[in-house]
Amino acid sequence: MLPAMSAQKAQKKLHIKTWGCQMNVYDSQRMADVLAPLGYAETAEIADADVVILNTCHIREKATEKVFSELGRMRVHKRAKEKQGGKMAFAVAGCVAQAEGAEILRRDKNVDMVVGSQAYHQLPEMIANWERSNGTARIINTEFPVEPKFDHLPAAQARGASAYIAVQEGCDKFCSFCVVPYTRGSEYSRPAADIIAEVKTQIAHGAREVNLLGQNVNAWHGDGLDGKIWDLGTLMFHLAEINGLDRIRYVTSHPNDMHEMLYRAHGEIPQLMPYLHLPIQNGSDKILAAMNRKHTQDSYRRIIDRMRGIRPDMAFSSDFIVGFPGETDEDHRATMEIVDYVGYAAAYSFKYSRRPGTPAAKAGKQVLEDIKDIRLQELQKKLYADQTKFNTAKLGATFPVLFDSRGKREGQLQGKSPWLQSVNVIAPERLLGQIVEVKIIEATQNSLTGEVVTVAPQVSPAAHAA
Repeated sequence: MLPAMSAQKAQKKLHIKTWGCQMNVYDSQRMADVLAPLGYAETAEIADADVVILNTCHIREKATEKVFSELGRMRVHKRAKEKQGGKMAFAVAGCVAQAEGAEILRRDKNVDMVVGSQAYHQLPEMIANWERSNGTARIINTEFPVEPKFDHLPAAQARGASAYIAVQEGCDKFCSFCVVPYTRGSEYSRPAADIIAEVKTQIAHGAREVNLLGQNVNAWHGDGLDGKIWDLGTLMFHLAEINGLDRIRYVTSHPNDMHEMLYRAHGEIPQLMPYLHLPIQNGSDKILAAMNRKHTQDSYRRIIDRMRGIRPDMAFSSDFIVGFPGETDEDHRATMEIVDYVGYAAAYSFKYSRRPGTPAAKAGKQVLEDIKDIRLQELQKKLYADQTKFNTAKLGATFPVLFDSRGKREGQLQGKSPWLQSVNVIAPERLLGQIVEVKIIEATQNSLTGEVVTVAPQVSPAAHAA
């Protein structure tokens, strides 16, 4: 009976579409891990799927409408499956599901399940209930469980040379424009022992790099191995001792959560990459106060200066919102000033859009859309120019690249520079998952092109220490 059951399980297919941040990417991977024991194998083809999950993001403009548009496009696959005598379950997950689950079920009768950002470990039970109802049940689970979902997740599956590991989730900052405290809950930090164990598992299965994730990742303060509460910098020092871990990255940081041990880590840990995503959101102190960011342009500049003093090659990226309620031309100029000061290697920039339930949505002095458009275009022109300048400065340079995926062209591998730039190289398949020296021969706004100058794999600093 067991072989027959295994064969039956292997026939099930899962398709997940992900929007938004790297935390959502991680969550999608864990959903696949949760459903794997039920026999669900991932597929890139929607038409082949028995279960389709849309893992949504509530940050972007018109996020909810984009979900409904995607559901509309997918209905043809569901109907085709039913004509063939099968069934296809539609599930909406993530932050839009958390914020507007009941509305999703009301508006689209083809949605079978809604699962919030803190409940996806319960997907197996939800799908089992749906199957027992012969596909007639409509299930919603957007509760915030008492016990962290991480306590109920299976071991993470290995997925290549670069691994994503959630160490912190939720937010207590309550920025006036943001829904994260309402969709992800209050801040929670995983114990150091769990994080270290997951990193070791990923390294054992071929990972060379870990990306530590959190809504406010540098606010992580988890139970340490010594019974004390560690901060993120302290965790970094312990991770750096893991043999085979060559690169460490972390995202997303809040300016108010930079701390002494983290500065030390950047100066003393060779595996910690010289790249920091540090959102400022706006350059005007008046707007920052209205956003409830609790930092100023000056305090932000001091962080940049200190980091550059520690690591002169440090690159920075950021997030920007233009057209926040009450923003004037003078406020916008302050944003342009901080961009000039930092010279970002990359940045995300958006027009302000109202999020239901947030304080800013009720604020007066909403900025006109045409003014937002003009300001965003001006900001993005500068940001894109700076990104191009940063990439072009690497022409002729040679540095280590971690090849973590196949490129779009035949025989091409794609990797990441220490500064998170995408690097495309014609290279043999055997270098996939390796760190090799690459000389840069071409640079554009979005990527670099190089050629391999050595095929000898790098030995990690941790291996040297061992």
